[in-house]
Amino acid sequence: MLNVLGSTATKRDARSYLSRFRSEKPKSRPRNERHDDVGVNLGNLYLPIRAVEQNPVFRQGPGETQAVSENPERLHTALIKIRKPQAIDDSTLRGVCLTLVQLVRLGMSSVLVLDCGNEEQRNGLDLRGLAREQADRIAASIDHYGSPGARCLDNALTTSFEVGSCPSSVKVQNDTYVSNRDLLLNPLRRGIIPVVVPTTFVRNDQRLVHMPADEAILALTREFAGVRAGPAEETDAQELAEKIQQTQKEVSLDRIILLDPVGGIPSTDEQCQPRVFINLEQDYKSMRSEVLDVGDGDTQSDSPKADPASQDSTSKAPTSSFREEGKYDKAITSLTGSPAKTSHHLNNLALLRNCLAMLPPSSSGLVTTPENAANANRRPVDSSPGVGTRRQRNPLIHNLLTDKPVSSSSLPSDRAKGSPSPTTFVKRGMPVSIIPDPHMHPWTPPSQSNPSISLSDPRIDLPRLIHLIEDSFSRRLNVQHYLSRIEGRIAGIIIAGEYEGGALLTWESPSHATGQWPLVPYLDKFAVLKRSQGSGGVADILFKAMVKDCLPSGVCWRSRRDNPANKWYFERARGTWKLPRSSWTMFWTTEGVQAGQKGGEGLLSDYESVCRGVVPSWADAGGIRRGVD
Repeated sequence: MLNVLGSTATKRDARSYLSRFRSEKPKSRPRNERHDDVGVNLGNLYLPIRAVEQNPVFRQGPGETQAVSENPERLHTALIKIRKPQAIDDSTLRGVCLTLVQLVRLGMSSVLVLDCGNEEQRNGLDLRGLAREQADRIAASIDHYGSPGARCLDNALTTSFEVGSCPSSVKVQNDTYVSNRDLLLNPLRRGIIPVVVPTTFVRNDQRLVHMPADEAILALTREFAGVRAGPAEETDAQELAEKIQQTQKEVSLDRIILLDPVGGIPSTDEQCQPRVFINLEQDYKSMRSEVLDVGDGDTQSDSPKADPASQDSTSKAPTSSFREEGKYDKAITSLTGSPAKTSHHLNNLALLRNCLAMLPPSSSGLVTTPENAANANRRPVDSSPGVGTRRQRNPLIHNLLTDKPVSSSSLPSDRAKGSPSPTTFVKRGMPVSIIPDPHMHPWTPPSQSNPSISLSDPRIDLPRLIHLIEDSFSRRLNVQHYLSRIEGRIAGIIIAGEYEGGALLTWESPSHATGQWPLVPYLDKFAVLKRSQGSGGVADILFKAMVKDCLPSGVCWRSRRDNPANKWYFERARGTWKLPRSSWTMFWTTEGVQAGQKGGEGLLSDYESVCRGVVPSWADAGGIRRGVD
């Protein structure tokens, strides 16, 4: 299984994966044991990474039963919902199950929850029987790949009502909980995949009834997060805090994965294709607003009935307002062409939002189709030239290894090859602060009526900004020289999270400029804290905000030729030029600029003049350059 690590985009990804799962020692099947019949074998898909092969974390060979230690290691877990498993053909289901088995071998345990349909379309007894039938089918498919296999669970959840009785099919919020967590943890520690049938035992009238799968997901998320919702007990606050800490030490819920035939969350600004990445802290309001605008022309029809996942599932989970006036439903319907798909997209987004609100920022969500989750070794049909992978990567395995989407959200749309992946990667993410707000004050060259902002602006934390720059570049900044150089030139600043990343842009004048010569937008500093480099999507968030919101007409910057970040810049720039007789490479995102253009009047000449003329403001001569110098 070591050769699977070759799917990582960089050695940094491989090191990051090994650091997160270093203590895990999953067993691997013998090399000669293949399952080519399902078309999902990974044996020849990913090329090996030599540095990873030499790491002694993983072993290959016949697997023997692994004893459970007295102090079990922390379980890295994925909670996976499969919608409409009865509609998945046997070949695709085997492919999905093989992917789940491979996740376990790579150190990610899985808990499956089945969603067989709407209780309004079937009675509770029919749904219980159908869900159990599909659970047995999935468990058998997992068992096909050998021990330890899967186990069906239909008694993991309990519901308690304070008064009255409940209908045969209940919709509950805060009163469903895991009655015995060992029913889940003991199989997980042995590498067994629990397949949870969405049923709950109602304590008040001693009945086992069907429940919505989304409510089962929320109950399991609360359990793994340590936010239990069982009956109130007389427990000391200190004792309760210790129990929560102990729970979080035993289990880390790293992924919420939704396998849904409708695929990823659609977008209005990407040719109605699924969004590659959603940063909930940044994108939630804008996503809602842009799609609400689409539906403004028709707001009188009835809104669909609110789904349980969009309601407040816990005191720590915000209440979703996606369904306000039905506008979002109508807008998504215009993209998907089906009100049913609209409802599923809304449910998926609300469910991920509520679950991730209970989990650490490092946890993430993934929405994709069962067919895509089963894919592992298929070449794309489109053979046209372009930037892209030669094979379609399995999104679940790729995400486990890299903690990133299959393709970068900051890549230009024309850089993707073939048909886009129906997969959306979701993070609770981080807020993005843009000063000044380009939607209120577009970034334009400074003038008497539009003066430049200053780094003394109270909205900017200058000491943290300086620390960010120095940490990213591993160099000391000559602060006074830098402040003097950019004074009166600042176009704006973009800050990701708590100064985990930042971009500072200026207006520069070419050396040959005369009179009212237009100023050039220049990316002066692009910095990401070392601990955030290569993960979390901080650089993608910054770059996308810069080219989409702040300076959509284009911007230029320079980077030293030995900068390890240059490969990343090359992929996102519209053009590049290694400046002759210098150590700089110049980049730009402006359309229509051609490298090699001659004459002092061209835009390329302006860019060259600026990139050659900016004087560095470092206090030392060394350092590791990882940003825009």
